[in-house]
Amino acid sequence: MTQPVSTSAPAPFSLGVCSWSLQVTSIPELKDLLSILSVNLIQIACGDPHHASWVEGDDLPQVARASGIEMAGAMLGFPGEDYTTPETIKETGGFGKPAWRAERLERLEWALDRTRALGLSDLTLHAGFLPEIGDPGRGPFLDTLARAGELAGGKGVTLAFETGQESADLLRRTLDDLASPHIKVNFDPANMLLYDMGDPIRAVEILGPDIRSVHVKDAIRPKSPGAWGEEVPLGRGEVNIPEFLRALKRVGFQGPLIIEREVGDQAGRLRDVKEGLGFLRDCLRD
Repeated sequence: MTQPVSTSAPAPFSLGVCSWSLQVTSIPELKDLLSILSVNLIQIACGDPHHASWVEGDDLPQVARASGIEMAGAMLGFPGEDYTTPETIKETGGFGKPAWRAERLERLEWALDRTRALGLSDLTLHAGFLPEIGDPGRGPFLDTLARAGELAGGKGVTLAFETGQESADLLRRTLDDLASPHIKVNFDPANMLLYDMGDPIRAVEILGPDIRSVHVKDAIRPKSPGAWGEEVPLGRGEVNIPEFLRALKRVGFQGPLIIEREVGDQAGRLRDVKEGLGFLRDCLRD
């Protein structure tokens, strides 16, 4: 039976962490690490084995809801996504590959059901590299995204597509073309640097009305075209986190700040997230 969606929401600018950033495999392990971090708010991985598996399996929603952990939303990773290089993720990411779209829409339906079972109303994912205006593949791609929005709306879920694999201007045009109330943005400023897709502060201004959730992450732009940038701990990159927070306030964002860290082993990630939480607290006090 589908669980009712939680009616409570985290206070504005509450601090949390992505469950997959901590490389946990069970809810008890997650609770232990959250205790070390002195936070109780997460964005939770749905449980796709490719992205972040849970030993709880099909019982994950029930166990997570009973744990007392506060959840801001869920995250879906598709089987087969390959982040080895920018080119491999362009080929395999999201709904980009036409031959995989039907299968991935089915996987999305599974994730929507799991999101509701978790008592949540937000699901984050990468849509894939958006075709430019005039690209003959743009129409079919947007048809797929529109269908994804319809499926989400039917379940009472809002999809939040991650930023970074396209410019803010292209994403803005795409959101306007889709005009779907069920498709919004999960804003990750570091992704824009990792993919070298523009200024994240300007992007906040462009996408502000549709920013549904935020991953707080820092990075340095790539040194050569077609390469990855470098993800770094918060405050050590080129995002300018204090100005990023001010930009979010200017556009009226009222959601939580969820730290994502995707580099290093578990101990290193835990250290970086803990330091990042302290850095964010200092920024918010200022």
